[in-house]
Amino acid sequence: MSGRISRDEAWSLLSAWVTSESLRRHCLAVEAAMRDYAQQGGADEELWGVTGLLHDADYERFPDMGDAAGHPRTIMAELERRDAPPEMATAIAGHAPHLGVARETPLAHTLFAVDELCGFLVACAVVRPEGIRGLSAKSVRKKLKAPSFAAAVNRDDVRAGAEELGLDFDRHVTLVVAALEARADELDLSGAA
Repeated sequence: MSGRISRDEAWSLLSAWVTSESLRRHCLAVEAAMRDYAQQGGADEELWGVTGLLHDADYERFPDMGDAAGHPRTIMAELERRDAPPEMATAIAGHAPHLGVARETPLAHTLFAVDELCGFLVACAVVRPEGIRGLSAKSVRKKLKAPSFAAAVNRDDVRAGAEELGLDFDRHVTLVVAALEARADELDLSGAA
């Protein structure tokens, strides 16, 4: 039987492995979106949230995705070592297309769908005086067309995520913005307004 990793344990692990405040914020944002999607779909909110929180926990230490220990292989091995539910590692593997692991569960589809989008939404929020509050799907679509803005974000993955969930792109953006708005203070996305 697989064990559970509590939110506190996950946060301790993330804090030990990640020193970058921006990467921590990204992981917290993905956790927020995952929890909201789990709640809406009647899924295990704790499992989904912890999966989101830990999905990039090894990225700072092992960014070389081509390396045998590279992201996300190290966090997957750590989850296995801790006897975490196997669907966590499978979903984390699925969010990394270079591993070639098919996304076959709602957990895996959702992690993929919110990961790049959260990164993009945070980038949008930090340049707005009002932060994440009131960020519209129309504004996000416009920013996506500017390749120099948040250039590291894979636009194809952002769009494909909504498709994998079977959602209209604007609806997906609106749902994730709402999740981040609800935690704007914690994520330091409240803006200056």
